[in-house]
Amino acid sequence: MFSHVMIGTNNLEKAKAFYDKVLGTLGVPPGFVDRHRIFYRSPSGVFSVSVPIDGKPATTANGGTIGFACSSSAQADAWHAAGLANGGTACEDPPGVREGTVGKMYLAYLRDPDGNKLCALHRIG
Repeated sequence: MFSHVMIGTNNLEKAKAFYDKVLGTLGVPPGFVDRHRIFYRSPSGVFSVSVPIDGKPATTANGGTIGFACSSSAQADAWHAAGLANGGTACEDPPGVREGTVGKMYLAYLRDPDGNKLCALHRIG
């Protein structure tokens, strides 16, 4: 359904430092900078960060969350720790198991340095 996800940033260097570390915990290579954008390519799609081309400040999506698939709860914890160590802030409940209508999941939430809400998700069983 999706070819890529792109979010905005007000500081490309800070965003690259954050996402290189956070996505690195998921096995994604460091991002490639192309003018005002950073691209992270993986077999499952492309994640990118861009300075807005309209010249206005980047803002966060109210109610929006970008989820990253993890292979284990340990990988989600490493993702969360890398985010906190590189300018991210914790949000929502602490990382842990949540049960819902779609089954058990291990979730970890962060906000990136620009305030975008992110989630690491590992489906259990």
